[in-house]
Amino acid sequence: MLFDSSIRKELARSFGATLVVLVTIVMTMMLIRTLGQASRGSVNPSDVMLVMGYTVLGQLPTILSLCLFVAIVGVLSRMYRDSEMVIWFASGRGLMSLLPPLLRFAWPVMLAIATLSLLIWPWANTQIQELKTQYEQRSDVDRIAPGQFQESSNGSRVFFIDRDSPDATSASNVFIATNEERKESVTSAESARLEVQDGARIALLFNGQRLEMPLDKPGLRVSEFREYGTRVGDAKAGGLDDVALKTRSTLELIGSSVPAFRGELGWRIGLAFAALNFVILGLAVAVVNPRAGRSSSLAFALFAFVVYFNLMTVGQSWVAAERIGMLSFMAMLHGGTFVLALLMLTARHNQWSIRAWLTSRPARRSAA
Repeated sequence: MLFDSSIRKELARSFGATLVVLVTIVMTMMLIRTLGQASRGSVNPSDVMLVMGYTVLGQLPTILSLCLFVAIVGVLSRMYRDSEMVIWFASGRGLMSLLPPLLRFAWPVMLAIATLSLLIWPWANTQIQELKTQYEQRSDVDRIAPGQFQESSNGSRVFFIDRDSPDATSASNVFIATNEERKESVTSAESARLEVQDGARIALLFNGQRLEMPLDKPGLRVSEFREYGTRVGDAKAGGLDDVALKTRSTLELIGSSVPAFRGELGWRIGLAFAALNFVILGLAVAVVNPRAGRSSSLAFALFAFVVYFNLMTVGQSWVAAERIGMLSFMAMLHGGTFVLALLMLTARHNQWSIRAWLTSRPARRSAA
């Protein structure tokens, strides 16, 4: 009982401290990234904190997995360094006896990772996508502010209307600069009115002039008009026509045979298996070599974590490209890592060594 409680208490302290540090780092990075998106017009500036919160919530499975791995390796490495492991081994505790208390500590974290990856991850991405879509799908008229030059949603037009506009559907002294594939045009009018025709928002310009300049040949075309209409958006903002793959619910992914959906499903399920493998792998690699430095085990753990998650990403793309099946890839990566971690743990528990086996062969031959 003392053995289990002492290990779990130290693991809890290390896990909590690591979680606070990593969440702070990720929040800072996401804040910088979201502010950059807001400056480019992809995110509403008033929704920056909301988008950042959803993004961090979606990244929590990866953060929790790394925290669990680092906590196990860090705590066990310190116990080796301070000779606490020697005391436990001398009292009859083997390396395998550490696995049950580690799993008892880790199972709530693994359950949280599975819940976040299967349920919260698509929900958080859906909320982010909806916020971005609502902001990006504003019509060009909604973007216009009187007295200011305002760029359209696709960057092809620049609008300007006078500050003294009569109402929300009418404007005076209108200026529109358009940059198309093969020509540039500048349109100005004394007044304009917004109407809805056949489900589209049309700006009717009155008493104006239009200048067109082809880009592929010299020349300038000038025309005057009493009435000119141009489309500036849809009557109503549409829904999500092409929902991102990461916003699909897990049940939808399970019921689909689309390769891209299978790849996303394998990624989500793999996060839960990865957490279990990290517990066993952390116990197997947590050893301190005085000649290699105090942080050698932690550096190896971080390297293993990066390689593992990069392989998961590569596997997701392979499954989506139908180069390998989802179950086959999961068996190869997660099952192979599980078997490898158990072999490493068994070898260390039984103190198997290739060097000792090689040196013992000549001795057995001479004795024979």
